[in-house]
Amino acid sequence: MTVMTTGEARQQLIESLTPRYGAGEASAIARIVLEDAFGLRNNAGTRVLDDSERTYFGRILERLLSGEPVQYVIGEAAFFGLRFSVGPAVLIPRQETEELVAWALEYLKQCPVETPDVLDIGLGSGCIGITLKKKMPRIRLSGVETSPEALSVAIQNAEKILGAGQFVFSLCNILQRSNWAQFSQFDLLISNPPYIPESEMNKVPRHVSAFEPGIALFVKEDDPLIFYRVIAEFSLEKLRPGGALFFECNEFNAVKVAELMQEFDFADVELRKDIAGADRMLRALKPL
Repeated sequence: MTVMTTGEARQQLIESLTPRYGAGEASAIARIVLEDAFGLRNNAGTRVLDDSERTYFGRILERLLSGEPVQYVIGEAAFFGLRFSVGPAVLIPRQETEELVAWALEYLKQCPVETPDVLDIGLGSGCIGITLKKKMPRIRLSGVETSPEALSVAIQNAEKILGAGQFVFSLCNILQRSNWAQFSQFDLLISNPPYIPESEMNKVPRHVSAFEPGIALFVKEDDPLIFYRVIAEFSLEKLRPGGALFFECNEFNAVKVAELMQEFDFADVELRKDIAGADRMLRALKPL
């Protein structure tokens, strides 16, 4: 049977994936595979894969060549220094969302409330709310999700990272106003809602549109701001005076989201650009 070293496995990954992703992205995927699937660190390339590892490598390569994101293949994604389980029911955590979380943490560090109540709307993997709680244990964390499969993933991640009893996650469609009565008051609401109009679906990379959950990505063309508007209305009822509302936005309609928040009379509405220079994050405060 052919012997394969870890270095040869890396090279095969890069050569096989470069036509689809380019050399830089292919190299990054190879690093993730060898670190997370095989425990390889520091670019050591001389260890020989055993039979089971070689079989596992073959299955991984086959899935990657089909376009499946490496995070789904491995079953984990890194976010803010933490490891989150991910699968087709949830979006893969992204860098721009880390920036949103960092901004929310800035706010929470200055929040005068001793134990701020935080609600993560649209949990997905739970990466936003769980990271906030992990980095600032004094908050009380709640979260809602409309997909039972995604909720299961979020609970699994929360139990693994935070421990049982450190969060309250529930199944809830925030668009249905009849569900709002179950909530009390919060000091911070944060959401990365679906925001890509269906007409822009062809602009989304195929490995995203083909594998990640459309319910978490796309909105109807006739009302692309529906989640922002409804969550803003929810915030007027459930956010304490002086509390903060944080959103991740579509760079192409972020200004419209900001204008919408101003129409609802939120104070200090601010857009921030992500590391790529795109308007991606918004913060608005409920007036005192």
